[in-house]
Amino acid sequence: MQDSTMAPTTLQPGALAGVRVVEMGQLIAGPFAGKTLGEFGAEVIKIEAPGAGDPLRNWRMIKDGTSVWWQVQSRNKKSVALDLRQPQGQDLARQLLREADVLIENFRPGTLEGWGMSPEALHAINPGLVILRISGYGQTGPYRDLPGFGVVGEAMGGLRHLTGEPGRVPVRVGVSIGDTLAALHGTIGVLTALYHRKVNGGQGQVIDVALHEAVFNVMESLVPEYSAFGAVRESAGSALPGIAPSNAYPCADGWVLVAGNGDSIFKRLMQAIGREDLGQAPDLANNAGRVARVQEIDAAIGDWTRSRSITEVLDVLAQARVPAGRVYTAKDICEDPHYRARDMILQQTTRDGYTVEVPGVVPKLSATPGTVRSSAPHLGDDTDAVLTGMGLNTAQIAQLRSQGVIQ
Repeated sequence: MQDSTMAPTTLQPGALAGVRVVEMGQLIAGPFAGKTLGEFGAEVIKIEAPGAGDPLRNWRMIKDGTSVWWQVQSRNKKSVALDLRQPQGQDLARQLLREADVLIENFRPGTLEGWGMSPEALHAINPGLVILRISGYGQTGPYRDLPGFGVVGEAMGGLRHLTGEPGRVPVRVGVSIGDTLAALHGTIGVLTALYHRKVNGGQGQVIDVALHEAVFNVMESLVPEYSAFGAVRESAGSALPGIAPSNAYPCADGWVLVAGNGDSIFKRLMQAIGREDLGQAPDLANNAGRVARVQEIDAAIGDWTRSRSITEVLDVLAQARVPAGRVYTAKDICEDPHYRARDMILQQTTRDGYTVEVPGVVPKLSATPGTVRSSAPHLGDDTDAVLTGMGLNTAQIAQLRSQGVIQ
């Protein structure tokens, strides 16, 4: 099991070792991209506003004055408290970006330009800079100047219309999935742009990620079904419309998810629940036939699961090689041996001295695995070190601090 207190010298270099990332984003989308790059070896310098810093420091449950979420989102990062609203702060940021490989920002479009850091201006001083810009609606188009959060992107991207029970209020996924999808798309863009820079003469570029477009990109057959058939897909609760059987079924002590939608899997499932009549029915041998009779199939599965415990159902279906699983809570995850065996629950010692369990690193790379090299920083922990590395002396740093440019 990895431990974030492990000395960096004992860890092998990550795949992105030598890549310097300047993160100007806050909250979720931009910082999640920075987190991901940092886990694979990039040096991530996070610029935060003096005083409060990233608002995520104070979101949800707080321990010793800081959100425990922060301990995940900002591990492997350095914190520089720098006021980007002041001209001197902007000058320092430009100086830092002169030597950077990647800039991550998720401000409203036009904010960087207002600080004199448009992509054109930054590429004039650093032609190889890769600039990731995450925003609600993108850098162009009629909605570009509207404020947009992940929840709005989820709705505009088509996801919110499909969540929940038919005819009831659309529910949100229990996490900020729109922000995270945007971050992952942005990370793909950064890695693609870095590869392009390497093989095509060192030129950087801009990656424009809109929250709603990141959500829209995972909406599968939503648009072609509308285009070809005029079909507007609606919410379907726990079922997966057009694919059968795949649903949540009641047990004596909770719910179980069963995915018996493969042709051979369906036959094994029906045999396991004592419904060979359905398993051998010619019209149920393929998905189209099963979709036509999905209510009957779901009722048969539900009748079998309802009188059994979750454990009993999962044992029977595992023996039948039918994909099935329980609905995990945080407690279930932390107590599950498979999570532990794959280093997906890590012990992390915070800079306040307490130990907390946090998620591991995804994906798993065989030669250059992701690691947790350092715990999340206090605000401004690395301001002096970074500025010294830029060539500023002690007197200059002290003057900037007295002027409120840094903290």
